[in-house]
Amino acid sequence: MAEPAVQDVSFALPAGQLALLLGPSGGGKSTLALALTGLIPHHIFAHLKGEIWVAGLNPAQAEPAQMAARAGILFQDPEAAFATLTVEDELAFGLENLAVPREAMLPRIQAALAAVGMEDFLHRRLETLSGGEAQRIALAALLAMQPPVLILDEPTANLDPRATREFFATLANLKGHHTILLIEHKLDACWHLADQVLFLGEDGRLLAQGDPEATLHAHLPQILEAGIWVPSALDPRAARRASPADFPPLNDAPPAVEIHNLTFAYPEGAPVLRGIDLRIPQGDFVALLGANGAGKSTLALHMAGLLPPPQTGEVRLFGRSLASLSPREKADLVGFVFQNPEHQFVTERVWDELAYSLRVRGWPEERIRARVESLLADFRLTPHAERNPFTLSQGQKRRLSVGTMLAAGQRLLILDEPTFGQDRNTAYALMERLRSLNQQGVTIVMITHDLRLAREYARRLVVLEHGQVVEDRLAWQETGAEEAIFRGF
Repeated sequence: MAEPAVQDVSFALPAGQLALLLGPSGGGKSTLALALTGLIPHHIFAHLKGEIWVAGLNPAQAEPAQMAARAGILFQDPEAAFATLTVEDELAFGLENLAVPREAMLPRIQAALAAVGMEDFLHRRLETLSGGEAQRIALAALLAMQPPVLILDEPTANLDPRATREFFATLANLKGHHTILLIEHKLDACWHLADQVLFLGEDGRLLAQGDPEATLHAHLPQILEAGIWVPSALDPRAARRASPADFPPLNDAPPAVEIHNLTFAYPEGAPVLRGIDLRIPQGDFVALLGANGAGKSTLALHMAGLLPPPQTGEVRLFGRSLASLSPREKADLVGFVFQNPEHQFVTERVWDELAYSLRVRGWPEERIRARVESLLADFRLTPHAERNPFTLSQGQKRRLSVGTMLAAGQRLLILDEPTFGQDRNTAYALMERLRSLNQQGVTIVMITHDLRLAREYARRLVVLEHGQVVEDRLAWQETGAEEAIFRGF
């Protein structure tokens, strides 16, 4: 029988309070959230022991419609839960499932949009929303159903710092009107909202619980050892900054990436990138920063040759025009880790996922086996080698996606939010691995909203705004744009 994802967890959350649920990747946080809403066991089979009561109902015994009226859950990726095309229809969808009379729907929809500060978005199409807007619309869809309990699973994982602050400002206004269980890593932005905190260990047991400040101070060594993020003021690594000594000297290094006058628009859309000029020397370590919708992912996809040709401009990789490279040549030069790890899974077993690109390249099986076993150990995936990649936790999926792109040893690695959903230990272990590769000459381009890690590990900070480069400097150089980069985008 499989090891329990959550074990011997007991807690009570009084009505109107907000509790932070914290723990390492794979420690059972999302499993607990799914059980609290009844998605486990009604939609996801699992063995349950003990009892759960949420707003007077046992989720394992209540009908799904009954639980939907009592407890709403918000996931990391709101778009994955959208079922319609417009904001109005999305908010009406849940009300229809609750059999709310038609004449009562519009007032509830309008009140929910007002609660998240989006009164003017009633007729917007969902595909036009930014990441922050989509997350707040997903929250409004829950609020329209008026559940007394809200369960939020990493709701700001894909949001930039400004959108994160706006989301938690919305949450502060909801506190007291709803009972809230919040799973989150961005503690600097939400720690002040918590009435209590629950720390889960890697084995799914409660490591500590209670008043946030008192509990954190009393158990800080164990919490850090377990790989749980803590507020910056209590994190001994939070003040670290990159220095020239952390990087190989570039001197007159030839370019890994050259971009000249790049302008690109998706079909029937406005330009996402506008006249980009950028040179990345071989051996550089670049953090690509900017607000949601600034064009970071689109620019990275162009560097890897994964988009149609731009309207104007050219991309060159290691001195060769991207347009002249075959798909195999691009894959041999560039490894790309997508923001959504599931977008790159191609097999049904974790072991095979890590071996796939090596087999395509014709490596001998003995060498493949040694490489895969090493990667499994490096990314704490050895116990999951036989599992289907799609059954992993979000943090485990992210580790697997990064591992697959490190397998073949490409000269340029592009990573879109590589540490999102990762616990503290795994995030730092991954970043140290990237630093080691960089010191061996691999060029790293990392898109991130994690400013703490950008300042500690990147050599160079490139900031995009509205599809243009507005800041490009060494990480240890202070400029007048420091406030804009690190406090607001």
